[in-house]
Amino acid sequence: MPIELRPLARKLGAFAVLSDDELAVLEALSRRLRVFPPGQDVIHQGQERRSAYILASGWTSSYKLLPDGRRQIVDFQIPGDFLGLRSLLFRTSDHNIMPVTRIEASEVSIQDLVGGFNRAPRLAAAVLWAASRDEAMVVEHLVGVGRRGPRERLAHFFLELHARLRLVGFATATSFDCPLSQYHLADALGLTAIHVNRVLRGFREADLMRFQKGKAEFLDPAELVRLADFDMAYLDQEEPLLSSAL
Repeated sequence: MPIELRPLARKLGAFAVLSDDELAVLEALSRRLRVFPPGQDVIHQGQERRSAYILASGWTSSYKLLPDGRRQIVDFQIPGDFLGLRSLLFRTSDHNIMPVTRIEASEVSIQDLVGGFNRAPRLAAAVLWAASRDEAMVVEHLVGVGRRGPRERLAHFFLELHARLRLVGFATATSFDCPLSQYHLADALGLTAIHVNRVLRGFREADLMRFQKGKAEFLDPAELVRLADFDMAYLDQEEPLLSSAL
């Protein structure tokens, strides 16, 4: 696949129209491709500073474990996302990252990133934009768990996932493939799997959306947006801020 069509280039393209030189740097960062099976941590909490990864295909979850074994999923990563970027800057990783599906990810070191940013400084700004966008999503997730009801929480979650996937070319206007189980959703949204199942059944019976056999389909997107009070502004997916001429 041409580099300009790969998920990371499409994602960063929401911030800046990338030049040929910048795309060449992204190509170089993507050369050390590794494969990881589902269920095996790519990065684990407490791991000393090593490498980060650029997710090329598949899905992962970032999570923390409590001492009694309970799990809180912080977020899910999709193609085009960085895995463990903080691990390059912190002495140890503060969370775990586990593949939900088989994944392909390009390994990058701090030297790779610094060298790439020296060659293409605008890429550093684009990656900072991506990291800031991820932080904005974490804020929304905190609001969801703390203040939104279960129906609003699930609707907002699926609408956000759809927007993220559509940006990198993995969703249609009203549907997307989604490998997450109801247990994943429960651990991410602070609900029980039984409660998740009940809410999803209600959505289906009300002709709002369907989530079956690994596929999410919006039947009434406008009503879902109204229910979740979903505003895409925090995802910052409008026209690129920087043109290639800058």
